[in-house]
Amino acid sequence: MLTIGEEEAGQRIDNYLLRICKGVPKSHIYRVLRSGEVRVNKGRIAQTYRLVLGDVVRLPPIRVSEKTAPSAPAAEFAVIYEDAHLLIIDKPAGVAVHGGSGVSYGVIEQLRAARPDAKFLELVHRLDRETSGILLLAKKRSALTHLHAQMRDNQTDKRYLVMVHGDWKNARQHVKLPLRKYTTAEGERRVSVQAGGQESHTVFSLLRKYPDYALLEAELKTGRTHQIRVHLASSGFAIAGDDKYGDFALNRMLLKATETRGVLKRMFLHAHQITFTHPDTGKEMTLRAPLPAECERFVKSLGKALN
Repeated sequence: MLTIGEEEAGQRIDNYLLRICKGVPKSHIYRVLRSGEVRVNKGRIAQTYRLVLGDVVRLPPIRVSEKTAPSAPAAEFAVIYEDAHLLIIDKPAGVAVHGGSGVSYGVIEQLRAARPDAKFLELVHRLDRETSGILLLAKKRSALTHLHAQMRDNQTDKRYLVMVHGDWKNARQHVKLPLRKYTTAEGERRVSVQAGGQESHTVFSLLRKYPDYALLEAELKTGRTHQIRVHLASSGFAIAGDDKYGDFALNRMLLKATETRGVLKRMFLHAHQITFTHPDTGKEMTLRAPLPAECERFVKSLGKALN
């Protein structure tokens, strides 16, 4: 018998059970829900039922698999801001935000391992594994739902710094191309521009122009998977170091320095700024993450900008 507290209230019963019954197959969770073995306040409920503060949940005996996933090593990351409601970190490139798709664990699992006393810790949004920068996590369910609502209603402002190869012309350029997600034969998640796909909008502003490169700020008007990467690639500009949608010959060349530029061994895409309303105080907040050292060195190696 489990009594629902403040942090569990508002959560769907199926998501709640999936979280607390670690090691139990998802199919089994839904089976006990459909059969009525799970009761709330002594009554049967649908799998879409949202828990209310004070609800009493009855769980039947559930066998947990002896083969449990390897525990994630505890790790902390550079903290940009933290209070009782939010944890905002500067995620390094090359680290997944969560486990899955061949990755045993990510930022969220490592932070939970480092903070075993944390009653609630969830990702507010995601960043690609290869992308560095600002990542928001909620420490209360109320903060999570509030921030999700802001993002859904386009009330947040996310900005990225990105280096592209080529002759970028416009000071400000809107790209509106519909995006469709698909999975390759190898099981890799990809995105392509396709009519009928999800409406997607990115605004690119030219910050610095070099003979062969341009440093841009990308402003997300929608938040689709791989949006910046695919919008740029489809516009004829490869992100330096992008191993999915970029110029593979260019990426190989970037591994060795030349007289006109330095080395770059990662994708040059960094979530450097976000503006949102604090879920508790209601105050507008703008937070920034400095450009990582490797990216900063690459920018300096390009010399004086043309603009």
